[in-house]
Amino acid sequence: MRTVVFLILVLLSYTSYSQKGFPDPFVGHWKGEIEWYRPGVDTAKKFKMQLIIQPADSANHYTWKIVYGERGEDTRPYMLKPVDPAKGHWMVDEQNGILLDQYWIGPKFYSVFSIGGMTIVNSYWREGAQLLVEFASFPSKSVRTSGAGTEESPTVESYHVRSYQKGILSRVE
Repeated sequence: MRTVVFLILVLLSYTSYSQKGFPDPFVGHWKGEIEWYRPGVDTAKKFKMQLIIQPADSANHYTWKIVYGERGEDTRPYMLKPVDPAKGHWMVDEQNGILLDQYWIGPKFYSVFSIGGMTIVNSYWREGAQLLVEFASFPSKSVRTSGAGTEESPTVESYHVRSYQKGILSRVE
């Protein structure tokens, strides 16, 4: 019985943070620490991160302000805009001509984009009272192509993961 109650609570928590209510559960000022991992380095580099999401206007636009560093040395004042919210499609407008498409898939808010020969995959999601963040980056060019190109052995490209970042952000009261 406890297992059933636990599973129901987990499902309810995911349901409450689904695309249907987005971005309401994410609105607020979030602050925490990011751990940055790289291949061959045993210790993660740590730095502070803030994410500030607030309603910006009546067109369903929101601030998406990312602040890195203890004193906000790197501030990125972006905007979150709807593209097709019913299908989970949003966009982060960097306000310099760069538009990053974001998608709700399951309980996470994902984006994949390439810049300067690097591809970055990011995701944001809620677990309880926390906002979790992940970033992975890899060169856009594969390091290996294998397989015979047949149905039994399709062509597969492998990529060198250059970095992985994860963070847990808590709401600033």
